[in-house]
Amino acid sequence: MTLLLDTHLLLWAAGDPGQLSSKAQDLLSDPATELIFSTASIWEVVIKSALGRDDFRVNPRQLRDGLIQNDYSELEIRSKHALAVGSLPPIHKDPFDRILIAQAQVENITLLTTDDKMARYSGPIQTV
Repeated sequence: MTLLLDTHLLLWAAGDPGQLSSKAQDLLSDPATELIFSTASIWEVVIKSALGRDDFRVNPRQLRDGLIQNDYSELEIRSKHALAVGSLPPIHKDPFDRILIAQAQVENITLLTTDDKMARYSGPIQTV
């Protein structure tokens, strides 16, 4: 199974695994699972960390390096992902979450999230 993690799950997996549900821990620790992070998540961390958000107090470079060292693959934002955002219904207004949803739909990979709003979109989205 291939999983694209939303930003909060990435942060928890990298720095505070106690925040992860047991279901999320099982999925992330399964050796058969390919773990992916989006460029959008790193961009979100850069912006929200600079704004002083308490839930984003992490060094973005260290986060990215740690993910790569732990065998996560990076999914870059491509124009087809950006175009797919335009087809999404207005369920969720967060632009970072919307690009993650579009990436999951376009690439047909499962987006793993804890956000119930994101789970309301069609496509391969799983809440944990």
